[in-house]
Amino acid sequence: MVKRVSQRRSKILALAGGVGGAKLAHGLAQLLPPPDLTIVVNTGDDFQHFGLHISPDLDTVCYTLAGLANPATGWGREAESWTVMEAVSLLGGPLWFQLGDRDLATHLERTRRLKEGQSLSEITRHFCQAWGLLPDVLPMSDDPLSTMVHTPQGVLPFQEYFVHLRCEPQVTGFHFEGLEQARPAPGVLPAIQQASAVVVCPSNPWVSIAPILELPGLKPALQGRPVVAVSPIIAGQAVKGPAAKMYRELGIQPAAAAVAAHYGSLLDGGLLSGFVIDRQDAAQAQAIAATGLAVLVTQTLMLDAAGRRELARKVLEFVNELPAPGVVIS
Repeated sequence: MVKRVSQRRSKILALAGGVGGAKLAHGLAQLLPPPDLTIVVNTGDDFQHFGLHISPDLDTVCYTLAGLANPATGWGREAESWTVMEAVSLLGGPLWFQLGDRDLATHLERTRRLKEGQSLSEITRHFCQAWGLLPDVLPMSDDPLSTMVHTPQGVLPFQEYFVHLRCEPQVTGFHFEGLEQARPAPGVLPAIQQASAVVVCPSNPWVSIAPILELPGLKPALQGRPVVAVSPIIAGQAVKGPAAKMYRELGIQPAAAAVAAHYGSLLDGGLLSGFVIDRQDAAQAQAIAATGLAVLVTQTLMLDAAGRRELARKVLEFVNELPAPGVVIS
């Protein structure tokens, strides 16, 4: 039985996307009572495939929280079968985005409900109940918003870049199609207003966190509460995904300090209160602290469920006892 922790800052709002974000969200869910945790998930990489609405980040977070994720990949379902994809292959259909049979059921039912007029947030709430998830998991928006990747070959939808082309094209920039019309999903702004602190999970800053933060009305809602971000870069490398490659191709040396500066920019400078880096990057702590952030140096690599829980415990302690700007805790 996992022991819950008592926090003076009792309500935490986590921003997440991808495998790293899902892992820390899972760690937080092991420690916080369900009413005290809300997880807002990126939907900028949602897309249509085989006529189905696919929500990769949302599914990764939900599967991980429910104990249904493939432990080898971090995404998709455990004990998956591939009968449908094998049949599609025989018919000459596209195989670049693999949908396992169990995973396919999620997309079929989501698409059916969307066509009936239900919102993505309503559907996500129903799915979470069916999977036994206790914390609130909210899509960042019910409105269509697509992350587009700029490359020398043209502007590509994120999944085309990420999965179909395996992140091979050089990245020259990003934009979020539909951003001006998109609004935070119902429940997102109230959850921020009720939160004592916000934790930005170790997700890709460019394509998992920026779409959330750029939603109209979101950054103003963060005013007045601590925001602590966890670096997804360790020793100059991303644990998973193309974040480090993106930094290099955009002319930025990938490092924890670069991520801290990036979040400072995304959060308009004064909104970011603290930053969490791995022990391998301890030499950068003082430089990050000199920018006015409190810094926690700890192990951020989450190798198993115990590692997720331990990092979550450290982050919650850091948030609860948030030091003054410029202080390094290790």
